[in-house]
Amino acid sequence: MRGVLTGFAVIAVVIGVGYLMGRRGHLGENGREVLTRLAFHVATPALLFTTLAQAELSAVLSSRLLVTALSTAVAAGAFVAVAVVRRWDVGRTTIGALCSSYVNAGNLGIPIAVYVLGDASLVAPVLLFQLIVVTPIALTVLDLAGAGAGAGAGTGAGAGTGTEAGPRKKLSFAQRLITPLRNPVAASSLCGVAVAATGWTVPGPVLDPLILIGNMSVPAVLLAFGISLHGSALPGRGPDRHSVLLSAALKSAGQPLVAWMLGAWVFGLHGAALLNVVVTSALPAAQNLYTYASRYKVAERLARESILLSTLLSIPALVAVAALLG
Repeated sequence: MRGVLTGFAVIAVVIGVGYLMGRRGHLGENGREVLTRLAFHVATPALLFTTLAQAELSAVLSSRLLVTALSTAVAAGAFVAVAVVRRWDVGRTTIGALCSSYVNAGNLGIPIAVYVLGDASLVAPVLLFQLIVVTPIALTVLDLAGAGAGAGAGTGAGAGTGTEAGPRKKLSFAQRLITPLRNPVAASSLCGVAVAATGWTVPGPVLDPLILIGNMSVPAVLLAFGISLHGSALPGRGPDRHSVLLSAALKSAGQPLVAWMLGAWVFGLHGAALLNVVVTSALPAAQNLYTYASRYKVAERLARESILLSTLLSIPALVAVAALLG
């Protein structure tokens, strides 16, 4: 329990600082946007590259990865299925699917892995899977859908509806193929994997500045998220309440339940191995999803409220998982 409480306490304090900054206007009107751009274009790519370049890729190839991948696909697929029936647009559907399945394996998963699971490396499979597979696919979909092309999308009273405005530029086949490489988050992830696969050790004079820059990522994301909460309504009460409640329910209950069923019934996991996959699946939606929504100016309210609500719901969820399987 100490790991769960410690992880949430750290995140809550930083988000609270961001909220106070937004309330007092210390960073001005564009403070949140500056932090978001810093995280998306500079800090997060540096963090992902340094993390993956030094990772042990063999840790990914395990039954735990299959459970993570399948539970992620089921949770995201459930949201997409509802979105198709409700005729939600691509941007809203993509962000909602991410909020339903993309866990906070970094800044919350690591302390919980240390204090609850006893080994920080146990979050490596889910972290790498999300960085290598889920993130490039989702951001490529947003790029190809033209998210963020229209001015004013994701701001004002209609924020979070995912409505896209403005003309979309038609991409050639070659441009579509290289879309992941044009995105700083996806490109840095792929470069980090390439370095890890070759076994090359990045020289200290190159790696150390990147590590220093990457250390800004999590604080910048959390502060931007905190600033966005100033003046915001309670989660699940706005125009996006149906998609917010759906994504939060899938993230907090649906995904860990699927992970438990797959781990115990299909892959025969038990004990610590089963606890590991269920705990990681019960983690709330990652804060960097709000960065992606802000960057593409699509479904920002949906991302903000889903992250906040799933974070609140994950507290009893993680406590229950630890009590039942620990």
